[in-house]
Amino acid sequence: MTTGGYSLRASVLDSLIKTKRPDVPMRVALRNTAAVVLPLALGIYFDYPQVGIGIAAGALDTMFSDQPGPYQQRLSRLFLAALAAGVASLAGFLLGAWVLPMSIATALCGFFGGLLVVFGPDIARVGMTSMLLLVITAATPKPLGDALIGGALIFSGGMLLALFSIAAWPLQRYRPERQALADVYRGLAELARQRQDDSDAPGLTDSMTVLQNTLLGRHRARGRAMEAFRVLLELAERIRLELVAMGELDRRRDGMQDMFRADAARVLSATADALEAAEPPERADRALKTLQASERALLGGSAGAGMTAHIRALSGQLAAAVRNTNWAGSRGELRAQEAEVALPETLRSASVLATLRANITPHSVAFRHAVRCAVVLTLAFAVSRYANLPHGYWMPMTAAIVLRPDFAATLNFGLLRVVGTILGLVLTSFLLGITPNVIWAHIAVMGVLCVAFRYLATAHYGVAVAALTGTVVVLLSFEGVDSSAAMSDRVLNTALGSGMALLAYVLWPTWERNRARVALADMLDAYATYVRVLASPESRAKRHDARTAARTARTNALASVDRMRAEPGTPRHLQELAETLYANGNRLARTAMTLEALIDGEAVPPEWELVGPFVTASADVLHEQAAALSESRDPAPPADLRAMQRQLTEQLTRMRDRELADSIVRVTDRLTDNVDTTQHVIARRNAET
Repeated sequence: MTTGGYSLRASVLDSLIKTKRPDVPMRVALRNTAAVVLPLALGIYFDYPQVGIGIAAGALDTMFSDQPGPYQQRLSRLFLAALAAGVASLAGFLLGAWVLPMSIATALCGFFGGLLVVFGPDIARVGMTSMLLLVITAATPKPLGDALIGGALIFSGGMLLALFSIAAWPLQRYRPERQALADVYRGLAELARQRQDDSDAPGLTDSMTVLQNTLLGRHRARGRAMEAFRVLLELAERIRLELVAMGELDRRRDGMQDMFRADAARVLSATADALEAAEPPERADRALKTLQASERALLGGSAGAGMTAHIRALSGQLAAAVRNTNWAGSRGELRAQEAEVALPETLRSASVLATLRANITPHSVAFRHAVRCAVVLTLAFAVSRYANLPHGYWMPMTAAIVLRPDFAATLNFGLLRVVGTILGLVLTSFLLGITPNVIWAHIAVMGVLCVAFRYLATAHYGVAVAALTGTVVVLLSFEGVDSSAAMSDRVLNTALGSGMALLAYVLWPTWERNRARVALADMLDAYATYVRVLASPESRAKRHDARTAARTARTNALASVDRMRAEPGTPRHLQELAETLYANGNRLARTAMTLEALIDGEAVPPEWELVGPFVTASADVLHEQAAALSESRDPAPPADLRAMQRQLTEQLTRMRDRELADSIVRVTDRLTDNVDTTQHVIARRNAET
């Protein structure tokens, strides 16, 4: 992480030139485009163009809700998006002729649509879709009968896209689950190849969170196949513990141990390939035999104190992973029998009403975002109507798309929205000019632009907006809207909508720097809870839940630190505090995982009761540090962990298992360093402020 100050120029340039690798499979872009283009083509062919346009518009507006996940979850999400689009469209058609009722509708839709960010990005897209359809359809008011038909067509378009999304369900019922597992096992393979100093592996952390939701979330699949998947999930957790522990316990990393880790990486990579392809893990089985030969050679020599148990444990877990991979899918014989792991508290679905009630406060980021959405959407609509702006619905539509819960995203989306709109209008005019003036040629152009939009949306938003603008312009051309004549109007309205969104943030900001301390404090508190459960390690399920909660808190803290870094005016000392605490938190998490790996066997050593008091004291200090960070005060004087660790070291000299005793001494020494470093960082930064 860097600690340089904010630069508007650098942020603007970074927004324009920064690209990412597309993470949308081409098959998804093609099936989404088919849901848009096919009904349009059929409607035109059978001389029902308005029907085709309505269904195509519904599919286009719900396209971004087609996200990865179990098929049942995907269907529920797309149904909700289609329903919201249909209801918002009906309201727009019915109220669009009257400014005051429509302004009330935009205020309500903006507020409740913006408040949906509390449920995550997938549901937030539903709120944004409803805002878009409301202001777009308000531009063409209809009587009740036609409004009902129009809303039904848009709903049908969303459901058609849902049908295309889940079409493979009967044939590839468990593909999302297998893909999520494959991503995790590839991340584990990368972790096995890395040296420990480079093994932060945020990608692996994110993949583990996705897998947790996929296999244990509310909309998970059920049945015997899922038993094998959950075995693989539990094995992934334990394999990660062993890899982290081995890296922490061995800083020398001699050639034999490097070879063993490389063999483990090959087993994990081959396992991931087998999971993704739903094929028997034959290559993984061959790699496993090579690893077992390396294991025998390594244990026959000098593996180093504390390493023998981890090498044996990792080898056994890899063998179990290969064995279960052969059963993990609808093609294999599913014989895995293991009780379902309880879903961690942090991932359980809370009451929707309770969540909304908890966020109805000006201190909530979601509430402030909802108010901004309501005010900006309503003002943009009112200005476009009272100023009688041609194609004025582009102004509130742009404002709804651009306005995000944080400043950095709003600035970037606003800039890229304006640039992308200009490029899209120019590109579309050029393409329509050089293609024959034939409907089918224009449909083909629209299909190419739609594929580009869906595929590149996460790679570069500006390029995606250019493609989306072109798609919308071609779609509207079938209603007789001249693309070249409306170019300047759309650019103006887009610039005004983006400007209003940014102005709303300037007038009533929600700066991440005011929330970063809380996010980091939550991370430390989750780590403290994780450390505490290691003091009484009888329940593996409790350790699993605490570890998962810590991973979730870590992901949230990373997102907060990244957002804060992209904001103007962030004090340098606060940025350095956040980045230093986050980095030390990663070291603390690895130490805790190493400690857990020492007791992850079938039986906990009886001498562990000597370790418990020290671990509990460390957790108490971490809880106090989290509270102090959240309240911007100095932590209370901590217990003398170094003295307790020395006393523990003396007690462990009488322990029969010398390898385990030496390992405990090294890990508790690092835990003491981690906790003391966090104490020092918080106290020093508070003194600077």
